[in-house]
Amino acid sequence: MRATGAFALIDSLKRHGVQHIFGYPGGAILPIYDELYRAEAAGGIRHILVRHEQGAAHAADAYSRATGKVGVCFGTSGPGATNLVTGIATAHMDSIPMVVITGQVTRAAIGTDAFQETDIYGITLPIVKHSYVVRDPQDMAKTVAEAFYIAGTGRPGPVLIDVPKDVGLEEFDYSPVEPGSVQPPGYRPTVRGNNRKIAEALKLIEQAHQPLLYVGGGAVTSNAHGEIKALAEYFQIPVTTTLMGKGAFDENHPLGLGMLGMHGTAYANFAVSECDLLIAVGARFDDRVTGKLDEFASRAKVIHIDIDPAEVGKNRAPEVPIVGNVQTVLADLLDLAQQSSADNNALTQDWRQRIDRWRQDYPLVVPQPDHRLSPQEVIVAVGQQAPEAYYTTDVGQHQMWAAQFLKNGPRRWISSAGLGTMGFGLPAAMGVQVALADQPVICISGDASFQMNLQELATLAQYRLPVKTIIINNGWQGMVRQWQQSFYGERYSHSNMEPGMPDFVKLAEAFGIKGMQVSHRDQLQEGVREMLAYDGPVLLDAKVTRDENCYPMVAPGKSNAQMLGLPERSLEQAAELVYCGTCGAKNVLHNKFCPECGAKL
Repeated sequence: MRATGAFALIDSLKRHGVQHIFGYPGGAILPIYDELYRAEAAGGIRHILVRHEQGAAHAADAYSRATGKVGVCFGTSGPGATNLVTGIATAHMDSIPMVVITGQVTRAAIGTDAFQETDIYGITLPIVKHSYVVRDPQDMAKTVAEAFYIAGTGRPGPVLIDVPKDVGLEEFDYSPVEPGSVQPPGYRPTVRGNNRKIAEALKLIEQAHQPLLYVGGGAVTSNAHGEIKALAEYFQIPVTTTLMGKGAFDENHPLGLGMLGMHGTAYANFAVSECDLLIAVGARFDDRVTGKLDEFASRAKVIHIDIDPAEVGKNRAPEVPIVGNVQTVLADLLDLAQQSSADNNALTQDWRQRIDRWRQDYPLVVPQPDHRLSPQEVIVAVGQQAPEAYYTTDVGQHQMWAAQFLKNGPRRWISSAGLGTMGFGLPAAMGVQVALADQPVICISGDASFQMNLQELATLAQYRLPVKTIIINNGWQGMVRQWQQSFYGERYSHSNMEPGMPDFVKLAEAFGIKGMQVSHRDQLQEGVREMLAYDGPVLLDAKVTRDENCYPMVAPGKSNAQMLGLPERSLEQAAELVYCGTCGAKNVLHNKFCPECGAKL
């Protein structure tokens, strides 16, 4: 059939199951929007008009995180395309499958500095998994099929398709390309792990006295939560997760330790410092997790399971490297384990008891100041009333408090981890709500982060998306202030957001959205209840104490066991639980040699 390049693009998207697109039109992409107009009229596909292209990228990103599908966003050439860059980089850092389609000036105008011409292909090369410039409309269907395959297989990531305006307008003899029918030459991601390495991993697990599962975002991506639970329970291995790995293991489970790292739980950080076997599952040994790298799990042998061979051994050389899909590798490991008669329950009992003592001695604390609310109690109240909601966050103190106190399931925790993108939370919530119209979606933001993309309140209002947004409002760029207090001599250089803070209630009402405010403890529970019950979008301004810090905190250059914000007795008490294997004497945590007999620890 005769068709335009724009028709081929939209038809190919529909064939790949795309139901929602987030975007903003402009001159160079108008042929595609014109074809989209016809497609929407016919049904089966829906476009969400954002108010800024960055919002489109974050919405498509979160749509993918919540559903496991490939998210799609549109932007026009020049500034439209460059406005997508932060969102593309966010998805790239967190390995989120996304197809980004940008308009471009005509083929003849490329390279002439034409109006709104930008080399978005070149600009985004470091932050995409792959990219295309479609110079012939006959390549359109094949390009879309390849883009979806690349974005969603192996280690996922964003793929860019740049479409010159005249390619969208040109007619040709169109032949559809079905999903999965083409694969890029030379691209064959490894799925199954090496059987010999899996057997080696099993042997180390069966011999370990103090094992620890360290679970990252790859476990969520591969839907491996069932296998992780089975492995943890089979061998009685405690589990800690990264910020990206939240939801891969139930944090209410007796083996769950919550998040580790810079603002992780004390017991998770002590555990990773003392373990004798670290099983890294879909994690990349990020600096916010490891602290001082050469002291991270320094006594442990390491098993590293990841689908990306470039990550295995990049920051820490493992004793057993296994490249493959996390879910598949863990399933094979469990099958092999069930053929063995090893019983690790007794072997790890003392280890689990030590961790339980740490858990009792150093719990996460919810302050209750005399006057205003603490940020932690606001987040706890929301989590208690909406435990099954999908949560998005912005970036800063509120993000870390939310990570500490919210305990939700797979794909229900959605946060910018690797890039740490302020302004992510609101458009991300928008994307999740579009994908899951009947599910509660809550955005936890900060007063500074929220103002980065507050224009997307208009999108919520236009489409009546019932997102509930809570602003943890302390009048600061909170994490910046905390670092300036702790490491920069209390020189608060341009981190104070007051005066000049908007009235968030009036701001919400200006967009036609319900605005609310709570500032005292006796208002909190009823305020949260009213917010959740309202049939439509709500913005809740939670006025909290201005000077609350997020603890525990691992300072830069320190090991995970050296946390700020713990009671003075913490390290001393933790040390009393460590004994020399040679003479039995009590030893100071992380001493290299026993002070009594000189034995190497």
